[in-house]
Amino acid sequence: MKQRLDETTIALRIAKEFKDGDVVNLGYGLPTLAGMFIPEGIRVIFHSENGILGYGAPLSADEKDQWDPCLVNASAQFVTKLPGMSVFNCCDAFGMIRGGHVNVAVLGGLQVSEKGDLANWIMPGRAGGMGGAMDLAASGGRVIVGMEHTTKKGEARILKKCTYPLTAPECVSLVCTDLAVIEVTKKGLLLKEIAPGWTADEVQALTEAKLMVAKDLKEIEL
Repeated sequence: MKQRLDETTIALRIAKEFKDGDVVNLGYGLPTLAGMFIPEGIRVIFHSENGILGYGAPLSADEKDQWDPCLVNASAQFVTKLPGMSVFNCCDAFGMIRGGHVNVAVLGGLQVSEKGDLANWIMPGRAGGMGGAMDLAASGGRVIVGMEHTTKKGEARILKKCTYPLTAPECVSLVCTDLAVIEVTKKGLLLKEIAPGWTADEVQALTEAKLMVAKDLKEIEL
């Protein structure tokens, strides 16, 4: 079986998309890892819907004396206080999202459609909650989705049409999976990068939606 990228490597690739001065919201799980790989010379301002702006890296168990239960990221990790960090009401945090002040949202995904529709908040037959995902996806900022390319059963997650309840329609800008980097364009899904050892045809075979292959298709760069 061919090797796929692990979550840490996917997060590392996502972090390459951040630009200096971006206000970035990192979702639960894999997206949170992207905050650990900020490119050198880039200042990213992290926003959390629980009411923090400008926080730093997660604190380790050895730094337990610095843990503050009010200062956690989306993955419930205690975070570092940085100079200039602001703390405020969660209603104000959502106001920032809805007001278009978050440049980039990195979210996990269950399914993405060929039009960039996102389904990530619930699977049929299971309990769940959307958290801030719906607001972030509909905010007008750039939405980057990090997820595995297929389910544990090998079923495609990148589909012609999502079968799970939508988080938001036509909101995804870029999808980074364990096999590929795919840009959502007006003409369809553009395969830009693939995991080492994989071919475009092999990625297409695991993707229900039709992929356009970039002329400069290359291996995923970290």
